[in-house]
Amino acid sequence: MSADTRDLMLLRAPHLRSPHAFTTRRGGVSVGAYEGLNLDDREDESGAVAENRRRLSAALGFSPDDVARLHQVHGTEVIRVSGPGLWTGDALVTGQRGVLLAIGTADCYPLLLEDPEAGVLGAAHAGWKGTLGRIAAHTVRAMTELGAEARRIRVAVGPGICRARYEVSAEVAQQFQAAGLDTAVRSVENRVHLDLAAANAQVLAEAGVPEDQVWHSGRCSTEPDFYSYRRDAGRTGRMWAVIGRPAGQAAGEAQA
Repeated sequence: MSADTRDLMLLRAPHLRSPHAFTTRRGGVSVGAYEGLNLDDREDESGAVAENRRRLSAALGFSPDDVARLHQVHGTEVIRVSGPGLWTGDALVTGQRGVLLAIGTADCYPLLLEDPEAGVLGAAHAGWKGTLGRIAAHTVRAMTELGAEARRIRVAVGPGICRARYEVSAEVAQQFQAAGLDTAVRSVENRVHLDLAAANAQVLAEAGVPEDQVWHSGRCSTEPDFYSYRRDAGRTGRMWAVIGRPAGQAAGEAQA
């Protein structure tokens, strides 16, 4: 690891074999409202974001030119990619080496998926709309079309807004109940809260992913370590969840 990536604080799941990470705010060069490792360049200074992306990519053995990412629209479209680029949708899957899949979040839940035997990877952006639309199941299905098997898929659920901090309207809660995801709805002192982590766990189980192969970070994006759209009233940076297999890594080969 080079000197300028030494202080990055990246969260990793213990059961994923491919290089991957859920970023925090630590280790970047952005300042002001975006202080830290902001990876979104829509409002922040572009040079700072470029350096942040370079640091993250280098820490995993990639370059920014290897990144496949999305213009996310809170939908359920899954994009199959064979190389780097920018698409519109809310999940990515690939069976190719040398591609670093990236999902941006600042309260929504990032999901990283891997079938280590088939060498098929996925990354999904699950806000309330994507969760309601079962984006996790769509991603699993797209991975199976590339040769993965649901029973082999391992999933890491990164930091997102926790139930205690996520009050929603009765209308949103009713939509979850109507969709059979009522276990995610909790009433707390006459207020309705939504547990997106629980909802995504249910969707993954319904899609055939074994419960013991789903790891949750247990971290809330409203903690100071992270960017949070809700906490910061819309003016904030973005974390990335990334996963990829280096060009020389074969399917089934563990990360060194």
